[in-house]
Amino acid sequence: MKVLVPVKRVIDFNVAVRVKADGSGVDLANVKMSINPFDEIAVEEALRLKEAGKADEVIAVSIGPKECTETLRTALAMGADRGLLILCDEAIEPLTVAKTLKAVCEAESPRLVVMGKQAIDDDCNQTGQMLAALLDWPQGTFASKIELTEERIAVTREVDGGLQTVDLKLPAIVTTDLRLNEPRYASLPNIMKARKKPIEEKAIADLGIDPAPRLKVLEITEPPKRRAGVRLDSATDLVGKLREAGVI
Repeated sequence: MKVLVPVKRVIDFNVAVRVKADGSGVDLANVKMSINPFDEIAVEEALRLKEAGKADEVIAVSIGPKECTETLRTALAMGADRGLLILCDEAIEPLTVAKTLKAVCEAESPRLVVMGKQAIDDDCNQTGQMLAALLDWPQGTFASKIELTEERIAVTREVDGGLQTVDLKLPAIVTTDLRLNEPRYASLPNIMKARKKPIEEKAIADLGIDPAPRLKVLEITEPPKRRAGVRLDSATDLVGKLREAGVI
């Protein structure tokens, strides 16, 4: 069984994001980039399925510029079998990503797509759901646990009221949440081996996808800075401050 794992190149989660002076976008100059943390969890889960003998091949796919090769190398160093890079120099929206992944799924015929629930750069949380709709496959989103059998997959998902388990028939789409697993660190030997693993490249136009955006970003602004806190000497002073603020 093939498992397809989409991975996205994003600003590293440890980096403080800066907005360009003209408000036209995020400043990416000399900024460390890395694999989206939710996608890293998806790669780990796919690898665990393979190690358990429930999957035969794990394919990592990324959509973006040539630099996304390094993101794929990270997935390959973790243990993915091969990579697929869909070249696109434009910033693309979730629907375009979903259409591109649909074309990849039709070419690769995976039985399962495991992907992060969202990317930490735009936090859209849309691609998995859109891909499921385009393919007409069942979906299990916000997965905190999955159990795979030969033809079905049980997904325990996090919802507002607690946990919900859905039973899906394969092929299916699963989007991962933070508590699903803890991704492994790639060892130095595996990093070296990843350099020799194949990465196929295709242009997004070759898949018949138009990456032109449907939405226009007018302006990007930083959130307002938090005001400094006030240190008080007693609970009485705290109550007084809260009354001054009209909280109580």
